[in-house]
Amino acid sequence: MSEKNDTKMTTKQLKRVEIPVEQTWDMASVFPDLDAWEQAFSELSTRLGEVVAYRGRLSESADTLYQAIKNREDIIDGLMRVGIYAMHRSDEDTADTTFIAMKGRFGALMAQVMGADAWFEPELANVPEETLDRFIEEKAELSEYRHFFDNILREKKYQLSTEEETLLGRASQILSSPEEIYGILSNADMSFDPIVNEKGETVPMSHAHYSLYLESRDPRVRREAFASMYKSFGQFRNTCATTLSNAIRFNTFNKDIRGFKSGREASLFRNAIHESVYDSLLEAVNERLPLLHRYVAMSKKILGLDELHSYDMYVSLVEDVDPHYSFEEAKEILFKALAPLGEEYIATLKRAFDERWIDWAVNVGKRSGAYSGGAYNTNPFILISWQGTLDNLYTLAHELGHSLHSYFTRKSQPFQYGDYCIFLAEIASTCNEILLTDYLLKTATDDKMKAAVVNHYLDGFKGTVFRQTQFAEFEYLIHRADESGTALTADYLSELYGELNRKYYGEALTFDPDIANEWARIPHFYYNFYVFQYATGFSAATAFAEAILNEGQPAVDRYLDFLASGSSDWPIDVLKKAGVDMTKAETIVKALDAFERSLDEMEALVK
Repeated sequence: MSEKNDTKMTTKQLKRVEIPVEQTWDMASVFPDLDAWEQAFSELSTRLGEVVAYRGRLSESADTLYQAIKNREDIIDGLMRVGIYAMHRSDEDTADTTFIAMKGRFGALMAQVMGADAWFEPELANVPEETLDRFIEEKAELSEYRHFFDNILREKKYQLSTEEETLLGRASQILSSPEEIYGILSNADMSFDPIVNEKGETVPMSHAHYSLYLESRDPRVRREAFASMYKSFGQFRNTCATTLSNAIRFNTFNKDIRGFKSGREASLFRNAIHESVYDSLLEAVNERLPLLHRYVAMSKKILGLDELHSYDMYVSLVEDVDPHYSFEEAKEILFKALAPLGEEYIATLKRAFDERWIDWAVNVGKRSGAYSGGAYNTNPFILISWQGTLDNLYTLAHELGHSLHSYFTRKSQPFQYGDYCIFLAEIASTCNEILLTDYLLKTATDDKMKAAVVNHYLDGFKGTVFRQTQFAEFEYLIHRADESGTALTADYLSELYGELNRKYYGEALTFDPDIANEWARIPHFYYNFYVFQYATGFSAATAFAEAILNEGQPAVDRYLDFLASGSSDWPIDVLKKAGVDMTKAETIVKALDAFERSLDEMEALVK
């Protein structure tokens, strides 16, 4: 499930039951009602014994292996369906206790299945390769699993015994507790001082409102929001440091017991990404940090500020341009903006709207932000709260990129390859955004609108490439520190983060001591070497978008092949086949070149 933060406030929100059905996603396509979900959940609960039914028998015969795999896939598919339904329904109204309970029951069942299934991969990895080759010759259906087998066989070197893997599987909920505790602390228990808005009204402060306040044209509002946010995180910085250090400690423990050289190697190994890709990103971005320094200096000048602070970095550089779109207007814009992707893509895009893949309602209790979800045998659903802003338009394009990537993958690939790793996940979404930017620039009727679009692109690049690389560098350094025995105290984390912030944003940004605590409010640090993929994804998307706009159909064909590849090959090779090589820093450098061109354009426009 991929997410993009995009929360806006409305003056009045309806209850979920008051929302017109056409503004909601069609969850009845997954289960027609709660009774059908309960029946499916009950049936899955009785199948736990089947998870271990083939244990010790995988090398028995080709038929036995095939039956074991298909039985396992059927259980996982069923589990994903009940999970997606419970989680998506809960997101419609996060206060609905019925769906909270369903989500909890799913989590418990998931942990049981993971524990019961932990034997499968170690046992399959120990089936001799020549035996697998013979089974494939004997049963043609197994030939589709060649890459699946190769992936598991490469893990053999790092696998534990069946008993040890089973114990770790059963402990999955316990081992993920640092992230869970942090989530409760940050989202439920932590409170923030209210602030006074532009109208002189005292208004509540929350995670959902924070980004909106930072976009205010009133520097006092931005400053108060920043102070409120970091006052609370400052009070809990020691607790946040403890939860984060425990999450990292488990990654260190995992690399130690499995025999990896580092936690980074262990995390990247899952997607067959070599550490050199990570290093290339850090090196390329660090070399071009003067571009970010130039962007910061330009922002300071345009905003007319004697001092530019961290809380000033999110306000639009273009005044008096605030386009709004109805959902219907947004739909028509996206049909035109994404037309370079071809007729098949646009036909599928229309299905997303016609078949109600999208929940765009604004209602009380709805989960904030936006994401694309769904499972292999469901529609690729989208959650967004539509406010009609330019940012909303981009967010919709972004999530549709995810959903159409999922659609083409699931349509083209069998179950075992019917998903894609996070290294590939942000490419299709960002490619859509870049194509939207190109369309809006070509159709803008005045320089102010052009400036607003370029500003949006620059801000997105800053947040996705520079900022996420800053996060990636911080993450690499704190994991390395833990592995060397350094205690990850709040003081250590804040000092390191503050130094990186100074390096990335340069002298034009006045250093705010509170920004050194920003690490405490970034949930992605609990995902172990996750964030760098936003930056690599943006770089790959830039390469795809430029090829599509410049080459036309040959590039579109390669791109659609990429969307349809799923996990049928190693992620790096999936991209290479489509013409994008992420093992070379050149792809990242070209994306940075595109940022520089847009920076030139912005400077010319604001003159």
